[in-house]
Amino acid sequence: MKITMIGTGNAFAKAYYNNNALVETDHMKLLIDCGITLPYALYQAGRSFDELDGVLISHIHADHIGGLEELAFQMMFKYRNKPVLYIAESLIEPLWSKSLQGGLTQGELDRIDCFFEVVPLQPNEDIQLAKDLTVRLIKTDHIPGKDSFSFVFNHHFFYSADMIFNPDLLLELEAAGVHTFYHDCQLESPGAVHASLEQLLTLPAELQRKIKLMHYGDTIGNYIGKTGEMTIVEQGKPSIIE
Repeated sequence: MKITMIGTGNAFAKAYYNNNALVETDHMKLLIDCGITLPYALYQAGRSFDELDGVLISHIHADHIGGLEELAFQMMFKYRNKPVLYIAESLIEPLWSKSLQGGLTQGELDRIDCFFEVVPLQPNEDIQLAKDLTVRLIKTDHIPGKDSFSFVFNHHFFYSADMIFNPDLLLELEAAGVHTFYHDCQLESPGAVHASLEQLLTLPAELQRKIKLMHYGDTIGNYIGKTGEMTIVEQGKPSIIE
């Protein structure tokens, strides 16, 4: 499995685009989230929407779903195809009614399934997306009252949504065999709705060595060499997850 971060920035980042990833296996190209900056970032990376087999959504903040309108319209009018949308069942209605309905609705095209082939997912189940790619959704805390889901791919790769610090979950996943963690990181404390770097630095060194930091701010350059045993994910640089 190869993962390339199309963007590594937080909601306010300007230098690093929104945090979005492309996961590739022999049998699938899956986009994780589709934020405001994703269409341009994908173009800059020399990729296009029509090569994707689907997009997986973690939660409905704009830096994670703000590019879905362009995705839908490009696929409808340019590529004449309906994109596959993998999404937790609890997110489908709010994604449409609170985010996409106003921009996408056109006459009788007034439902989310007019624009996407929607595949509802249930949390805490290993779901086969392709012959060589499984995903398990884990509900993780971010904003009170709004569902947000992190992902475990192929039983050993954890990719966080936006989530507050949860050391018990990380240690539990490590014990279950997860050996690579891509974790969102708020550089400055306190971490109100994200795990802060200060909090992540309290984790055991052995676990830190398995963590790569993403979803960071434009000041990330000031923190090079200050992230303990954790490394910083580089935008646009592919990594192989065995």
